[in-house]
Amino acid sequence: QVQLVESGGGLVHAGESLTLSCVVSEFVLDYYAVAWWRQAPGKEHEGISVISTDEETWYADSVKGRFTISRDKAKNTVYLQMNNLNADDPGDYQCATSKYGGLPVAQLMDYWGQGTQVTVSS
Repeated sequence: QVQLVESGGGLVHAGESLTLSCVVSEFVLDYYAVAWWRQAPGKEHEGISVISTDEETWYADSVKGRFTISRDKAKNTVYLQMNNLNADDPGDYQCATSKYGGLPVAQLMDYWGQGTQVTVSS
């Protein structure tokens, strides 16, 4: 089975940074792309970033230039470094696996983590 566990969420002030971690089960990063998604109350489920097995990356326009996705295969971990957080960024952040890199489609995600909460205060 594929398992994903997110961590690193918390409360930060606007303009500050936060790094999320997604620890995945063994071999996942050899065969799957990993995507980060977020959802806030009243807002759409939004694919934020994707990293493929060959480490090609994709970013939504809403986070491009501020967020960086990366992998550490030795740690079976995908990171999402979030800089200059603003009032549009709070939400529940989940990582998910996919057979495909590039623009994420929710229906093509195979496995999901439980989520970690990000809150931004002014």
